Amino acid sequence: MFETIKMNSYKDLHQSLRALLDGETNRIANLSNASALLNEFLEDINWVGFYLYEEESDELVLGPFQGRTACVRIKPGNGVCGLAYRGNDVFVVDDVTEFPGHIACDARSRSEIVVPIYKDGVGIGVLDVDSPSFDRFTEEDRLGLIEVVEILKEYI
Repeated sequence: MFETIKMNSYKDLHQSLRALLDGETNRIANLSNASALLNEFLEDINWVGFYLYEEESDELVLGPFQGRTACVRIKPGNGVCGLAYRGNDVFVVDDVTEFPGHIACDARSRSEIVVPIYKDGVGIGVLDVDSPSFDRFTEEDRLGLIEVVEILKEYI
C-alpha cells in the first residue's frame, strides 16, 4: 500500500513540477524551483540539488540546492556524483560510509541517490539527494526522480 501511495505522490510531484516550470526558460530559475519543490516533497532528506557540468574546468560545479553548504567542485569520476555523471548511470547508495571514494560534504548524510542529467547525449549535470538515514531511497524514488530529470530536460 505504501508504494502505491508513494507512486501517486510522485505523479502529483511531476504534475506540480511541470506547472511550476511551464513558460519559464531560465535554467537556473527552473533548477532552483525544482530543488525547492523536491525539498518540500521528499521526506527524511538533508540535501537536494544539482551539480552542473562546466566544460572549461571539466568539473561538476554546485548549482541550485536546498540544505547545508556543499562541496563546490567535483571531478567526473570522483564520488557518487562524479561516477554517476561519468557513467550516465543512476546510483543509489544505501550506506555512504561503505562507498569507496564517497565525498562527505555533510557528515550527517547516510544514504544518497544521484541521477545524471544528459540531454541529446550531452552531459548537463546531476540531481543529488542525500538523507540522514541508511537505506532511505527505494525503487519508487529511483523511478520518480528519473522522471523528474526527464521533465527538467524539457526546461533546461
